[in-house]
Amino acid sequence: MASKALTLFTSLLMTSMAALASGGGAVLSDPGAAEGKHFHPKGKQPSSYTLDLREEQLKALPFKDERDFDEAKRGFIAAPDYQQIMAEAGHVAWDMGSYQWLLEDKEFDSIHPSLQRQAILNMAYGLFEVLPGKIYQVRGFDLANITFIKGETGWIIFDPLTAKETAAAALKFVNEQLGERPVKAVIFSHSHADHFGGVRGVVDEKDVRSGKIKLIAPVGFMENAVSENVYAGNAMNRRLFFQYGVLLPRSPFGHVDQSIGKNTAAGNLGLIAPNTIIAKDFETLTVDGITMEFQNTPGTEAPAEMNTYFPDLKAFWAAENITGTVHNIYTLRGALVRDALEWSKQINIALYRYGMQADVMFASHSWPRWGNERIQEVMRAQRDIYANLNNEVLHLANSGVTINEVHNEYRPPKSLRDQWAAHSYHGSEAHNSRAVLNRYLGYWDGNPATLIPLSPKESAPLYVEMMGGADDIIAKGQTLFDKGQYKLAQEILNKLVYAQPDNQQAKDLLADVFEQIGYQQESPSVRNSFLAAAYELRSGIPEGNSPKTGGADTIKAMATELWLDFLGIRLDSAKAGEQEFVINLILPDIKEEFVVELSNATLTNIKGVQATKPDLTLTINRSDLEPVMMGAVSFDDQVTAGKVKHQGNLDHFRSLQSMLVNFNPAFELMPGTARTSVEAGKVTLAQPPSGNSSGM
Repeated sequence: MASKALTLFTSLLMTSMAALASGGGAVLSDPGAAEGKHFHPKGKQPSSYTLDLREEQLKALPFKDERDFDEAKRGFIAAPDYQQIMAEAGHVAWDMGSYQWLLEDKEFDSIHPSLQRQAILNMAYGLFEVLPGKIYQVRGFDLANITFIKGETGWIIFDPLTAKETAAAALKFVNEQLGERPVKAVIFSHSHADHFGGVRGVVDEKDVRSGKIKLIAPVGFMENAVSENVYAGNAMNRRLFFQYGVLLPRSPFGHVDQSIGKNTAAGNLGLIAPNTIIAKDFETLTVDGITMEFQNTPGTEAPAEMNTYFPDLKAFWAAENITGTVHNIYTLRGALVRDALEWSKQINIALYRYGMQADVMFASHSWPRWGNERIQEVMRAQRDIYANLNNEVLHLANSGVTINEVHNEYRPPKSLRDQWAAHSYHGSEAHNSRAVLNRYLGYWDGNPATLIPLSPKESAPLYVEMMGGADDIIAKGQTLFDKGQYKLAQEILNKLVYAQPDNQQAKDLLADVFEQIGYQQESPSVRNSFLAAAYELRSGIPEGNSPKTGGADTIKAMATELWLDFLGIRLDSAKAGEQEFVINLILPDIKEEFVVELSNATLTNIKGVQATKPDLTLTINRSDLEPVMMGAVSFDDQVTAGKVKHQGNLDHFRSLQSMLVNFNPAFELMPGTARTSVEAGKVTLAQPPSGNSSGM
């Protein structure tokens, strides 16, 4: 895989600073990575079967096409003399140095060759010129790119990254390299955290509120930025440990890339409400002398998302709708399934409206493409792969292929497999194909035996008994492993681990199986999931924190109704028992009213209504409720401070609080991996962190 383009790219990006080991946050460096040493004492090297598969992959992939390397390094201006960005809290928020081993021009047998190629492309670090004198990007400071458009008097910034610290560092570096200019506008292309979370690093909220700085976003942005990942946020964040390999060391045997960038920054995530909303399908604005036509593309990569065309510059901004990978139709950490056909149609609209005339296409991830022929090639490849995914899966479904079979049947046509832009790094053909079928037909395969299945822990003991017990299964599993039949080995060993979660020998062998399957994956999301599961089977759930997912800005932006809905999710029905009550909630400062009702061990709410005979009426300003939602003060503190007026029995509200539970993300994804029981902590009305939407 080593090539002239790779070598040139490597030499461009290498800095004189040695890679620094780092700790804190979610950054886990592996000092043995460059030498190819496994970070885990039970870790295994790639098997001969994995090496054979790798050779087949090398032969089948279009490695002669090196244009992406040329494009990824084009326009390079400078890289900073540091590779770490510190968080305000004192830990490492971002560390490109932890991946420096990727730039040593080695082939790592434990990484799918296509994924290693993508991982090297994503090592771009520093300031790049996209269009001379007008458009610049800082790449490698976070999961996403931050883009700077030079207006008549200042900067127009597209997508200010995940964290305040990384965004501020990028702005500082641009001003050092190109001359200091004030920020005139910020555009949020869509409602995922890695595209708005760093906004406080580039603007002051008072300048947005006064209108001095335009903050532009697509219709539905605020609602979706806050609500998209609330209801199942705790489960999403736990699953994030697998999809994003959050606590996997950065190593050829661990985390190598996240397909659309290296990883997610672990700094301060903020949110400022936009003062300009793009509501029409197409809308044109001129800001600081730069004319922009916005294309709303709801229901594609995000529920609220928009592309942008610069007619005077013949430049097309593709947001996260067109990047260097096929994206997720279903994201493994959990989210609503997307519409692959609508995604394809929106790309087609952009192709015919902008792509026929654009001279450069750039996006919130990956690298730009230059030249109209190249732009159309990439746009058609991505348009067609999403359409093919939708159409071919439904073709198979209408031919009788089920959701439990389609991932082994679907494969894109060779013409698309031969184009890098149609490869599934962020998504995967396996989980995306199942997602399409699930969108149209649901999870059931039509066989009544699978309609009301036993839970794995209930069915597994029967399988173990019928297979002759643990010793026979381990012996057979080892035989299958030795033959490279990893999926067959997985099938029986998984049953044993569910039946006997304390059987460490079984867990270790299943971990060995998962590890080899992980090494073979092109998609880092799938790779990370197998390798993280192997890690936990060997050592238990690792200690550490996932990237920050919320904070004061998110809570302030959260609708009261959404907070009340989540109280209903936190309610323990068993604790509620036969209790019933009706509470009127009044928020006079924002003129909102609710009825909150407990009945049938279920908590419901309705907005804009007041009960005629409530058991309790609470009156509190939303501004005084927000510290309670944040956990800064308790509800009783606000009562004592005189900020809550009440009529009726206040014990009803206190009783409600006693029925709530705290969700903890330390639950098992694989059996027998919990280290110790985790203290639930004091139950409050504070809203837990939402799911991390970075890179969705």
